[in-house]
Amino acid sequence: MPYTLYIRPNSGSFAIQVLLEEIGLPYAKLRVGTDSALMDRLRHETAIGKIPVLQLPDGTYMFEPAAVLIHLVLAHPEAGLFAKIGTSEFAILLQWMEFLSADVLDAALHVYYADHYSTDGESDADSVCRQARAQYVANLAMVSPSLNPYLLGRKYTVADIYLYMLAAWWPGDRAQFNASLPKIGAHSALLASRPAILTAAADHPLMLREIAKA
Repeated sequence: MPYTLYIRPNSGSFAIQVLLEEIGLPYAKLRVGTDSALMDRLRHETAIGKIPVLQLPDGTYMFEPAAVLIHLVLAHPEAGLFAKIGTSEFAILLQWMEFLSADVLDAALHVYYADHYSTDGESDADSVCRQARAQYVANLAMVSPSLNPYLLGRKYTVADIYLYMLAAWWPGDRAQFNASLPKIGAHSALLASRPAILTAAADHPLMLREIAKA
């Protein structure tokens, strides 16, 4: 039984798709709407109903993109997209995966779902969004100095896939964004032509837009 990835366009499923393509794993894709039988199934199986979800070959369901990404590279070390466990490289890679998930992703979610993060809902959404946009840029600015050109120097890893996706979610002017964070822009341009990125982007219009700008 292959992997099954439950996707929604422009969601965190993009990074998981890219990694599946990079490793060369067979997988099925199921596109999930907000109100669908598939969504009902995921709520039953995961007790949380979040997208993306990866169903493992043994039938187990996993959610949370960073956790899924780490599981896949550890389960398939032959792909060489992680670092040797116990090394300093491994420690730094885990650090960036955690930072990208807990800080960069969190800021992005506050931008796109600002009304969910205020007790006043829509009336306070603009204020929440402005603050989140500033934090989003600040968090990516913390990542930027470590790019040379990848997060682990010359070694391309799963963390670069995750960073590429999160940077592409920036909702403002991309040229201005890249000018303010040139190393992030260069990193995005470097990854944009990878076959795995191009294949996965077919299901994610936002990513196709970013590839066109690279």
